[in-house]
Amino acid sequence: MNNSPAMLQLLDRFRAGRVACLGDLMLDRYVYGEVDRVSAEAPIPIIRAERNDAMLGGVGNVARNVAAAGGQAHLLAVRGEDGAGREVTEQIAAMPCVAADLVPCPDRSTTLKTRYIAAGQQLLRADRETTTPIDGAAADALLSHLDAALAQTDVLVLSDYGKGVLSDQMLAEAIARARAAKVPIIADPKRRDLTAYSGVDFLKPNRAELAAATGLPCGDDEQIALAAHTVMDHCEIGAMLVSRSEQGMSLIPRDGAPVHLPVRAPEVFDVSGAGDTVVAIFALALAAGAAPELGARLANLAAAVVVGKVGTAAVSSDELAAAVLSDDLTRSEDKVVSAAMAQADAERWRAGGLRIGFTNGCFDLLHPGHISLLNEAKSHCDRLIVAINDDASVRRLEKGEGRPVQAEAARALVLASLAMVDRVLIFADDTPIPLLRQLRPDVLIKGGDYDIAGVVGGDIVQAYGGEVKLARFLDGHSSTAVISRMDAGEAGSRRGN
Repeated sequence: MNNSPAMLQLLDRFRAGRVACLGDLMLDRYVYGEVDRVSAEAPIPIIRAERNDAMLGGVGNVARNVAAAGGQAHLLAVRGEDGAGREVTEQIAAMPCVAADLVPCPDRSTTLKTRYIAAGQQLLRADRETTTPIDGAAADALLSHLDAALAQTDVLVLSDYGKGVLSDQMLAEAIARARAAKVPIIADPKRRDLTAYSGVDFLKPNRAELAAATGLPCGDDEQIALAAHTVMDHCEIGAMLVSRSEQGMSLIPRDGAPVHLPVRAPEVFDVSGAGDTVVAIFALALAAGAAPELGARLANLAAAVVVGKVGTAAVSSDELAAAVLSDDLTRSEDKVVSAAMAQADAERWRAGGLRIGFTNGCFDLLHPGHISLLNEAKSHCDRLIVAINDDASVRRLEKGEGRPVQAEAARALVLASLAMVDRVLIFADDTPIPLLRQLRPDVLIKGGDYDIAGVVGGDIVQAYGGEVKLARFLDGHSSTAVISRMDAGEAGSRRGN
């Protein structure tokens, strides 16, 4: 299924999405440098520091990703009265589309993670933090801010990094208040006992966290689904969104079939904050009115973008749009298959009760007549296979000098990019008869310039019980006619000069 149009429309609606983000705030500092020697004091590398970067981490990174993608974030957290606390406050103040209620806690350190990086590799991380649960006054102040935020938000994210903000009591209060306000809740957990998140609509553990919480293996799709249902059977949780590193992501609802999404990252540089990005984009998609599956697909693409960056990074709406289009092209290439692969697909689809359609042609220069044919062909079936003549057979069909204009690979990729086309294959024979015998489509569709008796291979399809359909023919549209007009225009231009 081609979700690209729906995803792009969803991105346009992000600006109206409002996400409240409650949890552990931290500052991620990165020290970049070079290593060219080992210390004489101990067998450790010496990094020559060259520059420092700092950015919001934890729940701050969730809010930053919501804002970067075009939504409106409301950040609810505590901060220490220290240098890191002042720095996070300054960074938040400089961010458009992020409102914040930060409760000052003089007796706490603002969580600071300092990473030392050389040649793209992380050498060391040093943490400074306070992990004791926040005290009564700070908790009361934070809940008061939460009540105000829930009155003007679409989704609540609970970002738990185990730093003391989301204590058992705070979790229970936040979940109860959001449910009373009828605001959907997404929780990113960091504890083994997942019953503490009972009442949330979506829980987003990673694969390791799910395995640790259940004691079950989580190596493949079936195991992930079983472990997720084990959690949901013991907790009041609506669905599980499980990030699976190199295996992609899985959305497992309490009721209904799970959706397993393959990984889309071409190259991984840094996974820091990738979970925050997934939660932020998924939450923003729900806030913008998307179905959970579409939100999960977009969040999966966002994760692929962010792990290709170094540091705790955010993904912009432009980067998401580019990822959607790039993913569409990748899937288009995946649709171009061999005859044997198309046969296997057809058998699998047919076993699932789907109706298989087939059409063929040169499809040299795609024009409105082709689009009309393909749209009508798809209306007669659940899955449409399009076979195109290879370059040699186009020339044998005497299509004219210089044909085909586009090589077979280009013609196949253009067809595969169309939503109504499910598979494209290239054939070398002058007729599709061998393919029809191999694929045995339920319906063969040809343009209306034929009659049913004259459709090549129609008798073969009808002999095993299939149908032959004629699509409407649009007068004036053909690749030959288009090329003739181009040639005439070029000749006229030369005469004019």
